[in-house]
Amino acid sequence: MRRFLLLYATQQGQAKAIAEEICEKAAAHGFSADLHCISESDKYDLQTETAPLVVVVSTTGTGDPPDTARKFVKKIQDKTLPGDFFAHLRYGLLGLGDSEYTYFCNGGKVIDKRLQELGARHFYDTGHADDCVGLELVVEPWIDGLWAALTKHFVSSKGIEEMSVTLTTASTASQRMDPVKPELIHIESQVELLRLDDSRRKDSEVLEQNAVNRDQSSALIAELESSLTHSIPPLSQASLNIPALPPEYLQVHLHESPGQEESQESVTLMDPVFQVPISKAVQLTTNDAIKTTLLVELDISKTDFSYQPGDAFNVICPNSDSEVQSLLHRLQLSDQREHRVLLNIKADTKKKGAALPQHIPERCSLQFILTWCIEIRAVPKKAFLRALVDCTSDGAEKRRLQELCSRQGAADYNRFVRDACASLLDLLLAFPSCQPPLSLLFEHLPKLQPRPYSCASSSLSHPGKLHFVFNIVEFLSTTTPVVLRRGVCTGWLATLVESVLQPNRHASHADGGKALAPQISISPRTANSFHLPNDPSIPIIMVGPGTGVAPFIGFLQHREKLQEQHPDGHYGAMWLFFGCRHQERDYLFREELRHFHEHGILTHLKVSFSRDSPAGEEQAPVKYVQDNIQLHSEQVARLLLHENGYIYVCGDAKNMARDVNDTLVEIISKEVGVDKLEAMKTLATLKEEKRYLQDIWS
Repeated sequence: MRRFLLLYATQQGQAKAIAEEICEKAAAHGFSADLHCISESDKYDLQTETAPLVVVVSTTGTGDPPDTARKFVKKIQDKTLPGDFFAHLRYGLLGLGDSEYTYFCNGGKVIDKRLQELGARHFYDTGHADDCVGLELVVEPWIDGLWAALTKHFVSSKGIEEMSVTLTTASTASQRMDPVKPELIHIESQVELLRLDDSRRKDSEVLEQNAVNRDQSSALIAELESSLTHSIPPLSQASLNIPALPPEYLQVHLHESPGQEESQESVTLMDPVFQVPISKAVQLTTNDAIKTTLLVELDISKTDFSYQPGDAFNVICPNSDSEVQSLLHRLQLSDQREHRVLLNIKADTKKKGAALPQHIPERCSLQFILTWCIEIRAVPKKAFLRALVDCTSDGAEKRRLQELCSRQGAADYNRFVRDACASLLDLLLAFPSCQPPLSLLFEHLPKLQPRPYSCASSSLSHPGKLHFVFNIVEFLSTTTPVVLRRGVCTGWLATLVESVLQPNRHASHADGGKALAPQISISPRTANSFHLPNDPSIPIIMVGPGTGVAPFIGFLQHREKLQEQHPDGHYGAMWLFFGCRHQERDYLFREELRHFHEHGILTHLKVSFSRDSPAGEEQAPVKYVQDNIQLHSEQVARLLLHENGYIYVCGDAKNMARDVNDTLVEIISKEVGVDKLEAMKTLATLKEEKRYLQDIWS
């Protein structure tokens, strides 16, 4: 068979799953895929590789390649490498991202761009899959077109045809793909992959609309009658293209014998884990606020855990106990919840490179694994739905699951599964004749990820303590019956701190409670650059609406202590743009910010209230932080462009971070008198110099 090298760089398993799908499909098309994680550098060598290369790359953080690709990226970014270092290499790359973030698919773009700079050439157009509208809209046609591209490459490599231009996919695939347009390649390289406009978002919206429209001969009827468990014509009468059945590869045995001691430390594969008590919890919002915001203080005095303002850390959290028990009951395994789980690879599996899941520890109880190791809330992928089809006995239910995993049912999958955040438990309750074996859950459900939080304190101001802030996430499930759900981690934390929770809104005046302090497990996150400048004379701008203000409280506490210790030092201006809905309900850290402002630590405090009518001394005639930034455009431009200042943005990626980015482009364009492209180049330079820093989430 014709061999190609297949590498994946994954953060949470998406890229790996897609690469495995490519690997499994390869044989049917006459190819053999040599599959490796990009971090396994001892198993491949691109410098001597003669076969074509296929790479699947996800994006993490604010546009970074995943952790597994860090060493690879660092290696190829070596500026001493010659321009023809990879001149022999022919490759195709599939990038995964989310257009809600400013740096869409940037993990793949960084690798793609650098490979080309080192002489590598495409044998197949780059695909950019958007999780905002559904990765499969690009992934499926990209994989379908890959086989023709590989065939053409192997034909041309034999001298029958010289391939001098990038092979494009079939027209149906190219309509769904988002390759970098040739006329934009040079521009993108100059602006370091900042988005030039909203075209990609508009494309995504068009794709989503097309997907919704595709299966609706009558939009009104579809809106009224289709549901998770029921479809209408034309989908209900259509011939379906369903994916191939994923090969089973795990064998599960449940044993009554006692197993090893179970601990939360066994569920993380990363940095050291610290068990720390919660010494204080304060509600920062009033009871009538739309969102409830809590501040939690951890006692880290008896650990080696250290941090600086701007750092983030992981909280290791469990799944909801009630959901775990419901899942056990639905799987008819309640009586075996304490049995130990033993996993083996099936001897007759057809899955290439099958391996035991690293996130499932050996000989732990079934309940422990479902509670601490597996993301039972994860939205089931189409491959999982396909596997569930064969576990379903009722004909109508089987047909509906086939529809949801089919190409023809893409719109219904997006609407009733992906967008509705339906979990496996939701599906099992909706399709009662589906009886999957436990092995299927372990094969398809991903690792329960720890949740990251920003440090909201300075160790100079609070030695031996660590503060963090979060909103209690609450949402209504769109399944039947409709229930109020909480976020996996925030819901757990909210319940955990009930015994020590204080209603005092002002964190600085609250004392630790006398109740027995509950404990949680935390771990440090990899180093980032979201830190104060080393030189305190450099001016900074902080943009943090809502809980996005958290790291800036740490910045301000740190600066206050520095000025106390070195009163004769020279300190740059500190601007804070804060926003919330209501001045009297969710103005977080109001007293603390006033204190910093009155004492000259915070030189400029600009606050906006999006839901209040204009009134009061502090009310500015603006609704959002980006409006306030625009109002002070001259000072912002001067600080960033003439005073070597820094700007930090923390908070919501979906709207705020993108709007702030657009506002900065407008300000630079207006104040400097240049066009939008030049303004974006300037902003890109700030990012490259690590003077424009983001800590954002969706």
